[in-house]
Amino acid sequence: MNTLTIAWIALPLIVGFVGYLFPRVMRYLSLGAAIASAGYAAFGFTQPPFTLELLDSFGISLQVDSLSCFFILTNALVTTAVILYCWQTSKTPFFYLQTIILHGSVNTVFICADFMSVYVALEVIGIAAFLLVAYPRSDRAIWVGLRYLFTSNIAMLFYLVGTILVYQSHHSFAFTGLRGAPPEAIALIFLGLLSKGGIFVSGLWLPLTHAESETPVSALLSGVVIKTGAFPLLRCALMVEEVAPIVTLFGIATALLGVCYALFEQDSKRVLASSSISQLGWIMVAPAAGGFYALAHGLAKAALFLTAGNLPSRNLKELEQKPINTKLWLVLVMGSLSMSGFPLFIGFSAKILTLKSLTFWPTLAMNIAAIGTAILYAKFIFLPHQPQDPKDPSPVKLGYWLATGLLIAGLFIGNGFYYEAYTLENIVKVLAIIGVGWLIHRVLIQHFAFKIPLILEEFDHIIGVMSLMLVLLFWMVLA
Repeated sequence: MNTLTIAWIALPLIVGFVGYLFPRVMRYLSLGAAIASAGYAAFGFTQPPFTLELLDSFGISLQVDSLSCFFILTNALVTTAVILYCWQTSKTPFFYLQTIILHGSVNTVFICADFMSVYVALEVIGIAAFLLVAYPRSDRAIWVGLRYLFTSNIAMLFYLVGTILVYQSHHSFAFTGLRGAPPEAIALIFLGLLSKGGIFVSGLWLPLTHAESETPVSALLSGVVIKTGAFPLLRCALMVEEVAPIVTLFGIATALLGVCYALFEQDSKRVLASSSISQLGWIMVAPAAGGFYALAHGLAKAALFLTAGNLPSRNLKELEQKPINTKLWLVLVMGSLSMSGFPLFIGFSAKILTLKSLTFWPTLAMNIAAIGTAILYAKFIFLPHQPQDPKDPSPVKLGYWLATGLLIAGLFIGNGFYYEAYTLENIVKVLAIIGVGWLIHRVLIQHFAFKIPLILEEFDHIIGVMSLMLVLLFWMVLA
């Protein structure tokens, strides 16, 4: 397993080097590397957890277990879907090169068990994601990319200082060093990861970045990249029980904030991007179930972003007046139902497993968040639709159907990870939550026009919010 893990980590770098020498085969190699990751994750599920010490005296190590495998499988399936989606487009080998470098860096985060390795991987992710966001080379794309890169680098600066403080305390970079570390170290590391992952108010950079990126890049960012900030927090919460309540508290707050933020959006991509903030809260609120929920969210969100990019308009009010292609609508409905936790989809099993892991008050708060999720995804479910117009000059390409076919299949098959969720009590409860959400949407939200001020998303305010978050984290750690 050790040799296999090292070879698998090195594979994206080898693919990138070979693809640079032979650009014509770059997309084939990228697709093969993504599929190899899916195979590694599947094999990892059958193996007992193991730890690989790389630099023992510094605490540099890798850890592979079921939590890692859920995240790796999510990354593999979403990356494969994005490559298939782009297969018939004019994307250059450079795009596939950056995609597979991003894929490998994200995988590295998912098996790291120390702060320094995570730092290096997150920095590479920041550069690769910037190059993908700025890929169209338009002024708007370059500005959005630079905004993301600058915000990411500031977050990583806080994180690095916290990491050094942990090392000063224990002479080790291992996650377990968080136990007994100075409060300022915990606050700085948490701030860096919360900001990088787009969690709570420090993640308000996320809606603009994800909404303004190209469709396949949006799917990658929301499907897997933002989870690289959440994963180390989950791992720390499972290893160091003292920080678990902080992670759960931020999970609840993030789930509610994201729903409130997305509820009144009328731009389809901004709704999906803001919803990602809420879904990160679901991933964090129950660390032991976070991997399964990450898989459910990644598959559904990637399918929704890929479909939103093929709609005739981003404005939901305009789409309510102009019926969309029924086939695209069906994909939207299946992705939305899974996000809402409808039975038969993986989202149902993931939500039940998450709620099962919580105590009374967190369960109550997350049920409210679940109603909010049902309300905002009703915006897509109740869109008017009609069969495709034969005179439509822009039929959807085959790559889209291959990509969404893979993701939708995952939404059904993924139920097998927790089929125990299918009890009459759970089904009735979830259907009641969704029914209440749809009723509120039809009676109230659909007729209520309110535009959320975007002032908090301005660049200088994002940096200011980071400072406020640092004060809040200091207070929480000291309390």
